Amino acid sequence: MADSQSLESDSFANLLPNIRLIATDMDGTLTAAEKFTPRLFDSLTQLADRGIPVIVTTGRSAGWVSAIAHYFPIRGAIAENGGVFFNGAGAAPEPLSDIGDIAAHRQKLGEFFQQLQQTLPEIVESSDNSFRLTDWTFDVAGLEPEQLDWLQTTCSANGWGFTYSTVQCHIKPIAQDKAAGLQRVLATYFPTLSCHQVVTVGDSPNDESMLNQAIFPASVGVANLRKYLDRLSHRPAFLTQAPAVDGFCELTRYILDGAI
Repeated sequence: MADSQSLESDSFANLLPNIRLIATDMDGTLTAAEKFTPRLFDSLTQLADRGIPVIVTTGRSAGWVSAIAHYFPIRGAIAENGGVFFNGAGAAPEPLSDIGDIAAHRQKLGEFFQQLQQTLPEIVESSDNSFRLTDWTFDVAGLEPEQLDWLQTTCSANGWGFTYSTVQCHIKPIAQDKAAGLQRVLATYFPTLSCHQVVTVGDSPNDESMLNQAIFPASVGVANLRKYLDRLSHRPAFLTQAPAVDGFCELTRYILDGAI
């Protein structure tokens, strides 16, 4: 597996003229100490002014992300790790995962979560879980790597997907992930763009599919992704020097100077 390169590399400079869209994770990527900053909004506004659309791709719930899509200067937002898309301010949630009966789906998720609790009684349903459509979440705090591995194996054995971020663990449809959701959005709303023209940005394991450089050659991890690199099968092509929102702003500077 090739090591991730710096944004200062010739490889990244060669990609910049073709960049037409940014798809970025939110928590740990657009935040500092779990907060949004004026610097973030400055960067997003500059990108919008230059005609470079931004799509937020997060594991947060559909109910939570509807506000992000409405108030942020972005093109749209994907919620629940590729499960739902909000096509701009005021848009209704559009399903990206072929589920069918949402109520029956969530009942099955809840029942499976109760099975997991029999082995891990310490796992606690996330506060935003009731606002979700496609996945089921519980807090990641306090879970050891061995427990996360057990959750991954157990979910897979029972026909469910599993991923986690710095905030939450997600039980989800097995084919649902950020890359699949993003590719569906690109095909529908940006049919003239290829994945080679998209910069993807993230900081944790639930971003892995979106950071797969075989799909997205301009994939970028902010510096705080480094602590997870040994747990990833697919590493981003590039890493920023700065962590979290400072890393995103570092990336923005390169894009504004070199893209389009």
